[in-house]
Amino acid sequence: MTRPRAALRICLPLALSPLLLAAAAPPRQPAAPRFEGTSQVVAVEVPVNVSSRDGRPLRGLKAADFEVYDEGRRQTLTGFDVVDLDVLEPAPVADAPPVAPPRAGELPSPARRRFLLLFDLSFSSPTSVLKARVAARDFMLHSLRPTDLAAVATYTLETGPRLVVTFTPDRAQLARGIDTLGQRRPGEALPRVDPLHFLIDTPHAFVEQSSGVGQGNGQQDLASARTNAESALLDSLKAISKQADKLQKGYETSQIKAYTRSMGDLARALDSVPGRKHVVLFSEGFDSRLLLGRDPTDEASRAETQEEQLDIEQNALHFVDNDNRFGSTEVQSAVKAMLERFRRADCVIEAVDIGGLRTSGGIGSGNDVNAEAQRRSGEDSLFYLANETGGELFKDTNNLREQLGHVLERSSVTYLLSFERSDLKADGAYHRLRVKANLPSGAHLSYRAGYFAPRPFRELDPLEKNLLAGDGIAAVTPRHDLDLSLLVAPFRTGAGPAYVPVIVEVGGKSLLAGQAENGTLGLEIYAYVSDERGEMRDYFSQVVGLDLGKAGKLLAEGGLKYYGHLELAPGRYRVRVLVRNRADGRAGVASTPVEVPAWEQAAPELLPPLFFQAPGRWLLVRERPREGARAESVVYPFTVKGEPYVPEAKPALAPAEKARLCLVAYNLGPGDLHIGSQVLDAAGRPLAGGLLSGVERTATGIAGVDKLLATFEPTGLPAGDYVLRVAVRDPRTGSQRANSVPFAVR
Repeated sequence: MTRPRAALRICLPLALSPLLLAAAAPPRQPAAPRFEGTSQVVAVEVPVNVSSRDGRPLRGLKAADFEVYDEGRRQTLTGFDVVDLDVLEPAPVADAPPVAPPRAGELPSPARRRFLLLFDLSFSSPTSVLKARVAARDFMLHSLRPTDLAAVATYTLETGPRLVVTFTPDRAQLARGIDTLGQRRPGEALPRVDPLHFLIDTPHAFVEQSSGVGQGNGQQDLASARTNAESALLDSLKAISKQADKLQKGYETSQIKAYTRSMGDLARALDSVPGRKHVVLFSEGFDSRLLLGRDPTDEASRAETQEEQLDIEQNALHFVDNDNRFGSTEVQSAVKAMLERFRRADCVIEAVDIGGLRTSGGIGSGNDVNAEAQRRSGEDSLFYLANETGGELFKDTNNLREQLGHVLERSSVTYLLSFERSDLKADGAYHRLRVKANLPSGAHLSYRAGYFAPRPFRELDPLEKNLLAGDGIAAVTPRHDLDLSLLVAPFRTGAGPAYVPVIVEVGGKSLLAGQAENGTLGLEIYAYVSDERGEMRDYFSQVVGLDLGKAGKLLAEGGLKYYGHLELAPGRYRVRVLVRNRADGRAGVASTPVEVPAWEQAAPELLPPLFFQAPGRWLLVRERPREGARAESVVYPFTVKGEPYVPEAKPALAPAEKARLCLVAYNLGPGDLHIGSQVLDAAGRPLAGGLLSGVERTATGIAGVDKLLATFEPTGLPAGDYVLRVAVRDPRTGSQRANSVPFAVR
């Protein structure tokens, strides 16, 4: 995040003025439909959970034990994976610090468990919502596995579902999302708004506090709720509750129909997220009589039923309210349609009746007690929502760990079955699935009920597009619709955090595929960085619009090069980048590790080899200045002998080319340097070939900073992809530091 930096200056040299070619406003969308009536090969992945008679996950099944049917036709399995969380990573220990999740690629994205913590603010009292946050936060911090992804959202009648924090492994941001439910006090705002909702607040503002959340007893939780911040949140929740009460004085059926419509839209958007989604709904529910009719066990209801029976016997049918007696057919139809959408999106509603969390005293127990007492119990409606989607109703508890524990246990083993369809049209049609398995007696099989065929990207709503981009960042599964290369290098900036340029290169051929020659190319660029705990530490994003009539030739010769930056404290990180075509959704996803040294230790450090960009190959676009950033910033770091250059993320060299490069090193002692190099193939095996020569140690005028000029020739290397690894030995201590960069031989 943006932090003040001392004794630093900004300036990008005039030589880089082409970086200003980015459009400030979002580009217009091309209207040409390119997916209509087409078909494509689609890999359909079906996560399956199998539990034994006692509810424990059933292990040891093989691919031959399963049969998958698509619309009644048996499919040939093209993939079979078993994900056992007890093997992949240990079970969580209460009150233990979070464990770093496995590296990207170790767990298939559809097999990762996803939990959406959805807070219903309209059909719930403010007091219950406040107490539900404590239970939700405790569950999130201490029950979920490191590989699990979670999200936080709210629902109100006025706004519908609203995403607060997207699906992420970042427990600190999730805790902040639960704490605030996305609401902020007047005058309190982030300097930047994260478009994908990974960061709701600056990490340093609350990360230490969140690690201890939920560790105290109930009294401590109630005491912490009496802070000024919680009082402000309570006031906001009361305002929402009062508005809901006003609406409730109108037609209650229309409320529930609006609820089902917006929740159904949420379910359809969640279908874009792979894998099974557990929607943990914190609510008091709506009036169940509108759905199920009167409760025959209630004394008042029995009296009404007897009176109606007398009217029927006397043929006074106009006095009989069938909706009140049997439930509203409008509501029943709307709710059934909504639940069908959740089932089709592979969503299970786990309903938590937060009415049972109320206790006497504490915040919110004053003026709204009578209002709460008058609220009709929605327990039956919550049970219906959960039961119809394969979930459960949890009630009368402040501790979700135990009640949701068996849900977590039975889904700890996932069998991921895959098959391919080459005859699917991009029409969004729903296809029903059926899975058969050779199981022991009493075993239970749980799997997605079906899937939607692809739809043209332009038909997706904004939330679907947002969730797709967020999943690409969270999963970091490489995607190559757009040819993407990254260069990330941390530079020392004094006492503040390191200045970390991120160079993103997108191949021109992949960008121009299918584009009108003189049209507009719109791109979305997202870059996030996570630490070893999986917590997001910084990001940048930008929408870029390019006039192909002016920029098409330059893109065809090379591609687009984007210059952004991150600001990071010492530590190990992973930078995640997604670039997406705004018109058709084609995207590139790539990630790379980066280590920011502890500069104060004055140990030798070497940045990745920085190849000088060949002139005329790239269209250069620079990041916009960050909102709230100081006028001073970092001197453009890519210079040698006072002259600026632009580095290559992935140099493409001719077989006999002599390419110039710069090695930036820190804290090397005086004397002769020993430079070694090695070429590796794509699998990391050392190869013979390649020559690094002509190393020159230049004068920088900055203490502890060395810039070494060298020449590299890819001699003896056939066309292909390689890695150049360079090592520098400190003449003072004899210690060696190495770093590498990918390159290609054309």
